[in-house]
Amino acid sequence: MNIVRVKDYQDMSRHACQRIIATIKEQANPVLGLATGSTPEGMYQCLIEAFNKGEVSFRDVSTFNLDEYVGLAPSDPNSYNYFMQDKLFSHIDIDQSQVHLPNGNTGDNQQECKDYEASVHQANEIDLQVLGIGLNGHIGFNEPGTPFSSRTHVVELDASTREANARFFEKKEDVPTHAITMGIATIMDSKEILLLISGEKKAEAVKRLLENDEISEDFPASILRKHDNITVIIDEAAGSLLAD
Repeated sequence: MNIVRVKDYQDMSRHACQRIIATIKEQANPVLGLATGSTPEGMYQCLIEAFNKGEVSFRDVSTFNLDEYVGLAPSDPNSYNYFMQDKLFSHIDIDQSQVHLPNGNTGDNQQECKDYEASVHQANEIDLQVLGIGLNGHIGFNEPGTPFSSRTHVVELDASTREANARFFEKKEDVPTHAITMGIATIMDSKEILLLISGEKKAEAVKRLLENDEISEDFPASILRKHDNITVIIDEAAGSLLAD
């Protein structure tokens, strides 16, 4: 693992933004794996600013998002499709036909999982996958206990994950109980991984990820130690429990 320690969330976002821009410029037809939630929002804002300054174009970029809630239409304000359009896609020059997210509202979730997994492979894998980490070590929506061999699948969300995401909904009961997520093996197939971790709440997860040698399905992010090309960007708050 390449560990990059930065001062704060803004620094983390800028570092991540620059790494994505570099990938776009290095590859003829770059394939990006993207994430949702509060962690990458600053990175997306930075990418929009870079686009507006003429520093980067997304015309040749394809994207695949990690996950989507089951039961929410793409137009639902709480869906990840809506999130990505609002936070990034509607502000840049990306071809919407090259934007891919799971559809959790087809009525046939198992077929959607198979189709989404096939789409990732048809794109010749992901050049750079952006990840966050959950308090319980989940990556994507792969909760503790998810097999490392998993491919895109339907998952029942852990109570702690639903609690963490409740702030985006009017009330906790509105948070969906299930989601479609890329599997751990799918994530690990990415050519490069960029893991972003910010905030004191993530400090315990950071300590376990970086200072515990055990690789266990009980802590899904631990498998990332086996990836050949991963950069972890940690701000001071998230790294506050690490031994110097």
